[in-house]
Amino acid sequence: MSRYADAPKPIRSGLVVIDPQRGTPVGSIILQFNPDSLERSLAPQAAGADGAGDRTEALRLKGPAVETWKFTAEVDATDQLELPSPNGIQPQLAALEMLLQPPARLLRENQELARFGTLEITPIESPLTLFTWGGNRVLPVRLTELSITEEAFDVQLNPIRAAVGIGLRVLTVNDLPTGHRGGDLYLAHLKQKEDMVAPLAAGWRSTLGLGSTGGVVG
Repeated sequence: MSRYADAPKPIRSGLVVIDPQRGTPVGSIILQFNPDSLERSLAPQAAGADGAGDRTEALRLKGPAVETWKFTAEVDATDQLELPSPNGIQPQLAALEMLLQPPARLLRENQELARFGTLEITPIESPLTLFTWGGNRVLPVRLTELSITEEAFDVQLNPIRAAVGIGLRVLTVNDLPTGHRGGDLYLAHLKQKEDMVAPLAAGWRSTLGLGSTGGVVG
């Protein structure tokens, strides 16, 4: 008889907020349930414009591909109603929303600068956000889309179940300043992919029906 207690627990996916200067975590959002599916898309940054007909640019790339991720996460407190939870799942939802919002303190400071006649106010820099999907995929990202569908409420109208649509854009070395910690993390992720591809090279000619010499590929 198998023992379920001995089965390995699945790794959770989530978002980690990093101080870009120190490289230390300042917050995390662990998804309660791993999404059932992920939608990923990659678009090349080709050097030549589409349809331009410049044959010298046909195979050139200006930089890393533009990569986006989309998934739906579920947040559910209906099985924890016996525990004290005065705000339902609002804290979890607020943590996601704050990835898109500058801190109120900094907004107040900018208002004060404007009140005293400052002509140019520097946009507020947000912390570095990492999306983690297992140990092999740790990506610097920007949250580009957040849609929340609250599906159930307690007697105080606090949400206790919600479906959250999340869209992410992977940040590359082209998006970040030189030497930024996020750029280093992206390069490590790219190198990891290259290492995965390397073993696939063996025996590909025979699989495709191409000889080692004299064929289309020399």
